[in-house]
Amino acid sequence: MDIDVLGALDVRENGVSVAPTAPKPRQVLALLAVHADRVVPVASLIEELWSARPPRSARTTLQTYVLQLRELIGAALARGGAPQPGAGPAGRTAKDVLVTLPGGYLLATGGGASDVREFDRLAGQGYRAMDAGDFAGASRTLTAALDLWSGSAFADVQTGAQLTMEARRLEESRLCALDQRIEADLRLGRHREVLAELTVLTSRYRTHENLHAQFMIALHRSGRRGEALNAYTHLRTTLSRDLGLEPSPRLRRLQHSILMATPETPPAAPAVMAPAVPVRAAHHQDAGPRIAGSR
Repeated sequence: MDIDVLGALDVRENGVSVAPTAPKPRQVLALLAVHADRVVPVASLIEELWSARPPRSARTTLQTYVLQLRELIGAALARGGAPQPGAGPAGRTAKDVLVTLPGGYLLATGGGASDVREFDRLAGQGYRAMDAGDFAGASRTLTAALDLWSGSAFADVQTGAQLTMEARRLEESRLCALDQRIEADLRLGRHREVLAELTVLTSRYRTHENLHAQFMIALHRSGRRGEALNAYTHLRTTLSRDLGLEPSPRLRRLQHSILMATPETPPAAPAVMAPAVPVRAAHHQDAGPRIAGSR
């Protein structure tokens, strides 16, 4: 079974999609898919589907959705030449793929591909390359990881509490990988190449300090010192207005170094950031996390 959730949901058995069109069975499959090969408790599935107000028939209705998914899986198995569900222990059946276990359900991939697992693998390689000072390797590997994303996680799935939490977790992982890939590119002197991308990112993630720091560096190294200082002023205004915060000491030092630098002595690139260390995160929807701290 192959699973894609970093964009539209796509779950395939024998190359055949088993993703239903009905919203609630699709939610069930999405939650099972992001936790593939692990048990998802019945309570988590019920919370995803009905939040804090499940109907009395919640467990029975959930079982109905599981049966619908197994019908799709069984059809995919049959179309791929595998035995029909219930055909015998020698063949892989729908119940072998969507397994009922004490307390919950498990979607067994049978060694198939998962875009989340591949992203985590490549991102981990990229972070290790950064630690080793291999910035070209880090940029290349992190780019491959980010290329696995075709949109927001679960882009075409109606999300409840559980999937919303998973989507936020995955987005945080994506932002960390993106941050580090841009960091690697800056270390390689590609400041002009990342300017357009950083312009969009700092507009979207208006309180993400490290993206703004990278934007300031890229602007200044491209001979646009005034714009770099304006980027700091804009960030400071946004932080104060939206969060009641001032830029971190690290950002203030960067702003001062740009003020003091001559065109021949640009400031150094920001210190390589440890992935996934968010602090003082923004709480409104369009603001990304502020990331602070350095190795």
